[in-house]
Amino acid sequence: MEFPSKLIEDAVTEVAKLPGIGKKTALRLVLHLLKRDEEQTQTLAQSLTAMRTKVKYCQRCHNLSDDDLCTICANPRRDGSIICVVEDTRDVLAVENTAQYKGLYHVLGGIISPVEGIGPSDLHIESLIHRLANNLHADEPVKEIILALSPTMEGDTTAFYLQKKLRPFNLRISTIARGIPIGGDLEYADEVTLGRSILSRVVYE
Repeated sequence: MEFPSKLIEDAVTEVAKLPGIGKKTALRLVLHLLKRDEEQTQTLAQSLTAMRTKVKYCQRCHNLSDDDLCTICANPRRDGSIICVVEDTRDVLAVENTAQYKGLYHVLGGIISPVEGIGPSDLHIESLIHRLANNLHADEPVKEIILALSPTMEGDTTAFYLQKKLRPFNLRISTIARGIPIGGDLEYADEVTLGRSILSRVVYE
């Protein structure tokens, strides 16, 4: 692909580095930015720079935040007796979008994956342990840990490791239900998912 400008080529190259964006899509985006008012493009650039330089991690749960504590940890109306353990911020957003969960979170920053060289020490597991240890005599002590991790071998390995680490705290440790999605047909479900659905069956009220 030949470009009429080296500046455009450089911009396209950088935009194409974003996930899911190829060279053609990157070129379309760059040309779109060129058509916009310069002030709008400057605002976009400033927003991206501010995001990269000012966004930090919550000191308590490791979620992305503008301040030392994220908006969830700083919200006194959240249920401090429950902590949902997730892999990353995208999972926090996914759970929050359900509007069904009112507790707190702990973001691990990944899952145990020997293939990728990620071990327990690379995750925010020790900070979870310290968080629980410091919470034992709090006004609202933690009573339950929800392990909301991906239903993969790596996710299950991480959950198993966490269960062992959390056992001394005598907490209720639960995991999100796994089964047939709403609107799904049984004949298209894999054996593992269908089996877990049967094991996790619920009683009609």
